[in-house]
Amino acid sequence: MIQDPSSFLSSLVTAAPAAEPDSVVTNVSPAKAPPGRLSRRGLLAGAGALVLALSLKPTDAPAAEPAKFGADGMPHGWRDDPTLFVAIAPDGTVTVTCTRSEMGQGVRTSVALVVADELDADWAKVKVAQAHGDEERFGNQDTDGSRSLRHFFMPLRRAGAAARTMLVEAAAKQWNVPAGEVSAENHALVHAKTGRRIGFGEVAQAAASMPVPDRAGVKLKDPSAFRYIGKGRIGLIDNAGITTGKAQYGLDTRVEGMLYAVVARPPVFGGKVKTFDEAAAMKVPGVVKVVTIDPPAPPYEFMPTGGVAVIARNTWAAIKGREALNPTFDDGPNAAYDSDAYRATLEQAVRKPGKVVRQEGDVDAAMKKAVKRLEAEYYIPHLVQAPMEPPAATVRVAKDGKVEAWGCVQSPQAARDRIAKRLNLDPKNVTVNVTLLGGGFGRKSKPDYFVEAALCSQAVDGAPVKMTWTREDDLHHGYYHTVSMERLEAGLDDKGMPIAWLHRSAAPTIGSTFVAGANEQIPIELGMGLVNVPFAIPNMRMENPPADAHVRIGWFRSVSNIPRAFAVQSFLAELAHMAGRDPKDYLLDVIGPARIIDPVKMGDAWNYGEDPSRYPYDTGRLRNVIETVAQGAGWGRKVEKGRGLGIAAHYSFVTYTAAVAEVEVGPKGEVTVQRVDIAIDSGQQVNPERVRSQLEGAVVMGMGLALTAQITFKNGRAVQDNYDTYELTRINEAPKIINVHLVQGGGWDKPLGGVGEPGVPPVAPAIANAIFAATGRRIRQLPMRDKLSA
Repeated sequence: MIQDPSSFLSSLVTAAPAAEPDSVVTNVSPAKAPPGRLSRRGLLAGAGALVLALSLKPTDAPAAEPAKFGADGMPHGWRDDPTLFVAIAPDGTVTVTCTRSEMGQGVRTSVALVVADELDADWAKVKVAQAHGDEERFGNQDTDGSRSLRHFFMPLRRAGAAARTMLVEAAAKQWNVPAGEVSAENHALVHAKTGRRIGFGEVAQAAASMPVPDRAGVKLKDPSAFRYIGKGRIGLIDNAGITTGKAQYGLDTRVEGMLYAVVARPPVFGGKVKTFDEAAAMKVPGVVKVVTIDPPAPPYEFMPTGGVAVIARNTWAAIKGREALNPTFDDGPNAAYDSDAYRATLEQAVRKPGKVVRQEGDVDAAMKKAVKRLEAEYYIPHLVQAPMEPPAATVRVAKDGKVEAWGCVQSPQAARDRIAKRLNLDPKNVTVNVTLLGGGFGRKSKPDYFVEAALCSQAVDGAPVKMTWTREDDLHHGYYHTVSMERLEAGLDDKGMPIAWLHRSAAPTIGSTFVAGANEQIPIELGMGLVNVPFAIPNMRMENPPADAHVRIGWFRSVSNIPRAFAVQSFLAELAHMAGRDPKDYLLDVIGPARIIDPVKMGDAWNYGEDPSRYPYDTGRLRNVIETVAQGAGWGRKVEKGRGLGIAAHYSFVTYTAAVAEVEVGPKGEVTVQRVDIAIDSGQQVNPERVRSQLEGAVVMGMGLALTAQITFKNGRAVQDNYDTYELTRINEAPKIINVHLVQGGGWDKPLGGVGEPGVPPVAPAIANAIFAATGRRIRQLPMRDKLSA
């Protein structure tokens, strides 16, 4: 999943050329320069709690800013101001503010444990508060791209350490002893010589008057002293509320005087409402008002696509009122969109040359010299995020121009900005409160549903309105993962090794959501397994034929890594079979020896927004996760008749993953995934318990993408309605065994990789390769389940 950025993506679509092997294409958004030094300030009192408030003094901006990477390159950058992250009550309760959205990945827990560890707080006395959307204050808040801890681990450590330093100095002053004789130990300040102790809450107010060291002077813990970071012993901080039903999600929002709304939207992307029966809808008991929502001019970006809203005193009345509208639509330019026909269009596109996005050597000449050749095409359909909790937002537009919103959103600043833009307000007058999210997977980065709720509230004189999307709404009117056709060709030498590699990828681009008519993939998509393959093949060419978008394209967990990993890792297994080689050994040989590769040299100008000097491509780490997962899975062991093992590996979000699947195929083609082993090297793992959970979830999600999930279109309309037709993996279908192998990639001084998304891409090709091992049948399209029973 990528950040929220119409201007960022627009620049990529319109301006960014393909990177030459010896050039760098940099596309970064301006970010607010992070504060330069910790200064000093006082104590804030509020809501009965004392807040340890430490402000930061910005440094002077340089005359010419260099290219920015990581958190520096994100809109509004980062913050490490303890005022934003740490509050200490008189009873010693520490409240850590989380600026990222919680959707099951455990970020609220991980953020809190980082701060608590540096603070040396007692975990039993730590709570979490959720920040509202305000990036000018909190820094970037987009919960996507697998970068919450990747970008904020060090700022959070500094915030906790700065607060600890202030507490130590306050205690030392109170005791009239040198600060060097005082230490923080498990929620107390201790004087080493006398053994005196005092609790955090007792000195918080005094700590506010202490001078604050420069950022460079803040002493961080030695990793050997970590109590929580990297230990994997902390459960979800929200677990009790979630399991007892007390946790508040977007759909749980209740505001006094609240009304409820649903929208009848055009069933075809780009269509418009022609007629509707307002009178019939108003006759439904409980219906209050019918409101027309006009769409903006294309591209729609994160704005509503139009429709007719029905506002009522309860959701059921709104739904029944919507049914009574009996609307008709002008289906517009995408009325004939048919996914089967479009597949043929993509097939034709990849069978002829496209825009060259990476080239090394002479592929055509090498192909002519090859002893053997293989050509294959892999098809991946549209997918949709389908989180368990559909989009939901409640908005109140007051008469004084102040707006308050509540909802499940991954990018609260985007919601704030879009509401302000549509209502012609100053964003500072819009407050977006973030609830827990019942899943997100990229859908809730796009806040069109917040704008719908705001327009409805405005239409009923500022009464709060909850906008609810049903499951059918979610599947029919979402932002879809792009459909993709991947064509690969390879030429082998007399030893069965590839000497030529051609990969053509045709898929509608996310850029089309931001720039009308965009039909070539942008750098963020090219860098997801197309151009940045690290193979030791002397002649390589990657091409991107154009592909028009006929639906809204949006990010989805792992984005374009899904089709690329499926195609590339399946193709390598096919080449191994052609060469008579073991798939794991062949994969390692194609990767070649351990080496460090500059991503720019592979044509990847994006590199997940990270500095290529800090995050080069390390084939040694990729090889290591392959060897680790193979050993953990018992690669090469004998399996029962009808079963097979498959292996796949992939690099995404600056993290290395590999998976081995054990699959059983029954006599009628029924597929059972018995076991999946998955290895990850994301650098040091801050919260191993959550890493394991994320990888287990990625396996289950990847299995659904591999076997059952797809969105198809007829006459411009999405065919699937609910979970009965858009099938995800059920509990009884999940693998009986999922083994997660955590690989520690370097020390705590090394940069972190992502965790939330990298586990998904290798799962589908591992399953496909296992099916081939079990049956001898090669399936080159997703989903695979029905292809075996045919």
